Amino acid sequence: MGFRVGQALGERLPREMLAFREELDVLKFLCKDLWGAVFQKQMDSLRTNHQGTYVLQDSSFPLLVRMGSGLQYLEEAPKFLAFTCGLLRGTLSTLGIKSLVTASVAALPACKFQVVIQRS
Repeated sequence: MGFRVGQALGERLPREMLAFREELDVLKFLCKDLWGAVFQKQMDSLRTNHQGTYVLQDSSFPLLVRMGSGLQYLEEAPKFLAFTCGLLRGTLSTLGIKSLVTASVAALPACKFQVVIQRS
């Protein structure tokens, strides 16, 4: 479901925003503009190994902010990230980038999304 929503968001973007030259520019767009449109805040950090792997980090992810801080909540948190992984993957797909997106939570409400670009 998140993938389809991400595709729809990508299709509604102004055409001038879709003229990215590099993958890094696309990921910066996701961290600033897309994240701001969906969650009313920017992603906290973007890191890359310059070989097609990007780590997007949000220290107070809105869908996890209201969860408690116990261990049982930490175990359940990844279920709340599946939609967002699909959202990122769907938007990247619309922008012409095939990717694999995974999420991890080490401490609530922070989370990391790892985007691996799949080369064809």
